[in-house]
This record gives sequence, structure tokens and C-alpha cells, in this order.
Amino acid sequence: MARKKSGVLPKLTGPEQDLLADMERGYQLETDSLGGNPVLRRLKDDDVTRPVSVTRSTIKTMQERGLIRPAKGPDQLTIVWRQTDTRRRTR
Repeated sequence: MARKKSGVLPKLTGPEQDLLADMERGYQLETDSLGGNPVLRRLKDDDVTRPVSVTRSTIKTMQERGLIRPAKGPDQLTIVWRQTDTRRRTR
């Protein structure tokens, strides 16, 4: 018998929690066009930080879970990631 998907989000890992917390504090997640080389850019002063524990697979997992979604970046080779509304509703 097929399993039904529940509406409950799976527990987040440490890097996922840290990344979402940074995004809520005003940082913007950016990757290259393949989803690698993640960086956090603070929009207020354009400060760039490389999250140590975040990898391409972390971003892919978060996208599959519906926590983030891709948006257009400043150029064709950059993807900017935005939080989805589902994360904000689960609090």
C-alpha cells in the first residue's frame, strides 16, 4: 500500500536551521546556476559570507521540502533563493 504524505514538515538539520535563520535575519542565499557554491549576502551592506556546512545537497533537499524556491539572480549564472510561505506558517 502506498504511503500518504503528511502535512508535517520533517525535522530540520542543523545547517538547514542555520540557513533559514540567516535568511530571516536579512541575508539572501545565492548559488551558481547548478546550485553549488552557496553564499549568503546581507542586503543592507552587501556583506558576503560562505556558510561552511551548507552544500548543494542541502539546498536541493530544502527545495524538495518546499522551504525555499529559486528566483532570478543579478545575472544568468546566479540563482537567488527565497523562503516559501510554508516555513512562516509552521511557527
